[in-house]
Amino acid sequence: MSDYQNIALTIEDHQAWITINRPEVMNALNVPTLEELEQAFAAAEADDDVRVIIFTGAGDRAFIAGGDIADLDSREGMAHYQEFGELIHRVFRRIEMSDKPTIAAVNGWALGGGTEILLAIDIRIVSEKAKLGLPEITLGIFPGAGGTQRMIRQIPECRARELMFTGDTMTAAEALEYGLINRVVAPEALIESVKETAAKITSKSPLTLKMLKRSMNHGIDMPMQAALQYEQSIISLVLDSKDAHEGCKAFLEKRPAEFKGV
Repeated sequence: MSDYQNIALTIEDHQAWITINRPEVMNALNVPTLEELEQAFAAAEADDDVRVIIFTGAGDRAFIAGGDIADLDSREGMAHYQEFGELIHRVFRRIEMSDKPTIAAVNGWALGGGTEILLAIDIRIVSEKAKLGLPEITLGIFPGAGGTQRMIRQIPECRARELMFTGDTMTAAEALEYGLINRVVAPEALIESVKETAAKITSKSPLTLKMLKRSMNHGIDMPMQAALQYEQSIISLVLDSKDAHEGCKAFLEKRPAEFKGV
């Protein structure tokens, strides 16, 4: 466990679990929580024993219910831009571009910033009781933590626009139909399902996972020809690693591979 006030960080079996720990306000995000989230994520990234980073929310009601509305109401535009806005964009982008795979264990409401952080996470496993959405328009604002840009790139544009224009929430089943999440599980099966997925990932080469994520993260914004050339250079670098040859030898010798991350 960790000594954070608003975040819990635990590391076990090559998995770092980061829990937003403000159940009394449904794990809403404010500046202190985002600062601790950034610190905890940086610690997990820097730990060579960690191969997967998992996010969830404390309690059984919410993953992250959004931003702290009272905090948002206390701000004017420039103060928001320079403090909360700058911080939340930096943290979510760092999560999105991390070399380490990330998983969301969505145990309840994931609204506003809860859905926006989801859009920056690699794999999303959701309780069938969860609700997702970007309802900011009902408050007279709009998704300003990456939601307008990531949502419209990840699901059909017409659906993204409707969700943000109406502020409607989605059930877990609807989010799955939209292609926004990976799968829906029973609430009591959520943690075990996430652990199983994380274990599959941690059994793979951490070096290759790092290079794979870089190939996808950077290539997606390139024209196709440039992205293919970038991929070609990355896979060539991977073939210089001991892990790549360990994987090939293990396959030929019909034994489990022992990846070291080199």
